[in-house]
Amino acid sequence: MSPDPQLTTNWGVRSVLIVDDSRVQRDHAVNLLRELGLELVHEAGNGVEALELLAHLPEPPSVLLIDLEMPGMDGVELIQHLQRRGVSAPLVVASSRESALINSVETMSQALGLHVLAALQKPLNLAQLAAALQRFGRSAPPRASADRPAVTLADLKAALDAGQVKPYFQPKVDVRTGVVKGVEALARWLHPQLGTIAPDLFIPMAEQGGLIHELTLSIAEQSCAQAARWNRHGLRLSVAVNLSPLLLDADTFVGEASTLLEHHALAAEQVVWEITESSVVANLGAALGTLARLRLKGFGLSIDDYGTGFSSMQQLARIPFTELKIDRSFVSGASDRHHLRVILQSALDMANRLNLVTVAEGVETIEDWRLLQDFGCALGQGYLIARPMPGDDLPTWLRQHTQHLRALREGRVHGRS
Repeated sequence: MSPDPQLTTNWGVRSVLIVDDSRVQRDHAVNLLRELGLELVHEAGNGVEALELLAHLPEPPSVLLIDLEMPGMDGVELIQHLQRRGVSAPLVVASSRESALINSVETMSQALGLHVLAALQKPLNLAQLAAALQRFGRSAPPRASADRPAVTLADLKAALDAGQVKPYFQPKVDVRTGVVKGVEALARWLHPQLGTIAPDLFIPMAEQGGLIHELTLSIAEQSCAQAARWNRHGLRLSVAVNLSPLLLDADTFVGEASTLLEHHALAAEQVVWEITESSVVANLGAALGTLARLRLKGFGLSIDDYGTGFSSMQQLARIPFTELKIDRSFVSGASDRHHLRVILQSALDMANRLNLVTVAEGVETIEDWRLLQDFGCALGQGYLIARPMPGDDLPTWLRQHTQHLRALREGRVHGRS
């Protein structure tokens, strides 16, 4: 039987190294890769052989397909060796063991800075491998720190003064109707020479260098101004702005936030402050006072990245949140992983019982979107819907993506926005 022509491509993968102690399993994997159009496939029977082969190959493999359960050096130990030796080829982890174990190894690999295309349960099939190799073509490993832009605190201060740090807005869509209900404002540094600088580089710099107050107010002010412009054109959306924990004990912040509303003639419920669940630990009394005053003023409060720390339940019990935002690590791939589905459904059920608006971030596939529909999640946010965009682009995006949003409502989207 000839393979599906839609599957027969290599997506830029030049070669694969299969590491598996079972001759039968290696042969099976080789045959699948051949069906996908890959001619150059290397094989190793265990971790030691794999490391020796990697040291002598004239060109490193594009992808490593690693079994976990092997005598001598198991797959986990091999992955740790790869990280120590600086091997950067993406991984596909495979095993016949339980999915919780496989997923744990995937998380470990990512924590080590390795790029994992897929974590698969054996027996492998053609569709699984095709989907994994497609991810090779769509994404790349994170850039090494040496490739990150060399910018200083003084550069950031100058950028703030020059108006180079701007909010981009990512839509939050009603999971049942496909209607855009709000946006999250995400800071972007638009450097004239270096291009767009990611927030994970400059926000910690701002927090450590005393610029986070100025940065937050700048993003909030621009976001409120944008929301006011949308209001004037009949587009009423809530805007979520990330609130650094360092501002929770600032005496002036609540007054400054209220002044922004008055200046732009916004209702308080149009602005939601997103707070990570670990934010109030440092100065509990001051933080709780600030959050309570923000709620008294009518602002929304969202617990961001829910589930990534150890204090989630405690925070929900003592802070007047209006929204619960479930971290992408519990959303992405939940349709394929039983334990993620259980955690996701439990969080949504609890939030609904507490009358909190639920937001799932990191939605990238239609399968995960359908799962959110089944579980009763209120809002979804992620690349399946849209990437962050400048505020003035949003009305045009809405007009051009009417069909896409309707398809989301009906659960029949293919691909990403």
